[in-house]
Amino acid sequence: MLTVSRYVLYDILRNKIIIAYTLFLFIFSVIFLRMEENESKALLSLLNIVLIAVPLVSIVFATIHYYNSYEFIELMLSQPLSRTSILFSEYAGVSLSLLSAFFAGVGVPVLFYAFNDTGLSLILVGVVLSLIFTSLAFLASVIARDKAKGMGFALLAWFYFVIVYDGLILLILFSFSDYPMEKPVLVLSALNPVDLARISIMLKMDISVLMGYTGALYKDFLGSGTGILFTAGIMLLWIFAPLWYAIRIFKKKDL
Repeated sequence: MLTVSRYVLYDILRNKIIIAYTLFLFIFSVIFLRMEENESKALLSLLNIVLIAVPLVSIVFATIHYYNSYEFIELMLSQPLSRTSILFSEYAGVSLSLLSAFFAGVGVPVLFYAFNDTGLSLILVGVVLSLIFTSLAFLASVIARDKAKGMGFALLAWFYFVIVYDGLILLILFSFSDYPMEKPVLVLSALNPVDLARISIMLKMDISVLMGYTGALYKDFLGSGTGILFTAGIMLLWIFAPLWYAIRIFKKKDL
């Protein structure tokens, strides 16, 4: 399994898309962190890039890689290897390559220019989102045999989590504005890893003060030990649940 993962990792690290992704993140990270005198504003601007670009590149690249590696996967299936180990090796190789690109593009500049709790949290958020959307990409790819459908599912997932979900939350808040919605919104945030990541970072920046009672509720719960465990548990569930389901389908799928 390690041999397959190592081969996939070395192959992807030479990919032009990964190199361009790394340079894109690195350039914007350096620009924001060096040109903005206020460190919190710089990290907030960088957070917006991370919340959009990292999920998009992770889910699109992982989906394309899976379909482009289909013949290699079929070859591996002819070897004395289990389907679980093959798919997990592919996932590990793709994830490590995306994490390497993210760390080189964002992690290094943040550690150099903004080495604090908020900066470290931003790096952790990028790592977790990379793993989550790679898992979602593998799930979409395994479900759909056709590449166009798989890409469609992947892009719809990104569009829903990054753009549509916030609109739905606003619609719910507007429709039930006469009722106390703070706690339900807290639960709804757990259903979207991007939202949960955004809230976690914003609380580190003390922007919750601008969010009124809702921000105080977030800070009171998510800032506590129980809240941190809750956030970590939800994020781990978002990583492993789609991957587990993808492996389960892959084991039974007729290739």
